[in-house]
Amino acid sequence: MDPSSLNSAELQRLISQEKERAVVNEMVAKLTSACWDKCITGTPGSKFSSSESSCLSNCAQRYMDMSIIIMKRFQSTQ
Repeated sequence: MDPSSLNSAELQRLISQEKERAVVNEMVAKLTSACWDKCITGTPGSKFSSSESSCLSNCAQRYMDMSIIIMKRFQSTQ
């Protein structure tokens, strides 16, 4: 898509979508790092142990829950 052919509204929409994508990518990177550090204590093998898998799942769920709470709180203060 040639940027010069976009009108202002389309350009703003694309910029907004890219910002949202960047936020999601950053959140996934933080979640991965935090949960990996918390749950994977040894050298990983070819697959996760059941306790590692359970820890990763619970950690990711808590991370997502907290992110939603924070976003809602942020939105309510604006």
